[in-house]
Amino acid sequence: MTEPKIAATSPAVVTLEPGTYWWCRCGHSQNQPYCDSSHKTVEGDFSPVEFTIEQETRVRLCRCKHTADQPWCDDAHKALR
Repeated sequence: MTEPKIAATSPAVVTLEPGTYWWCRCGHSQNQPYCDSSHKTVEGDFSPVEFTIEQETRVRLCRCKHTADQPWCDDAHKALR
């Protein structure tokens, strides 16, 4: 597999507390949009993307896996419909 699995065609809109998070890049995680290590069972280089939140923030995390600004949603899902 060279393309990620599309987990959803909408972003995950969440409020995150300060901390470090791991965004799923492969699309196979059962804990979308966060990594659950499913990438280890699929073909391709789909290591997760680490990101840090400094203060409580409401964010839009990509679930279609086609964003150009990982892990943030850039509305790339709209072109997939």
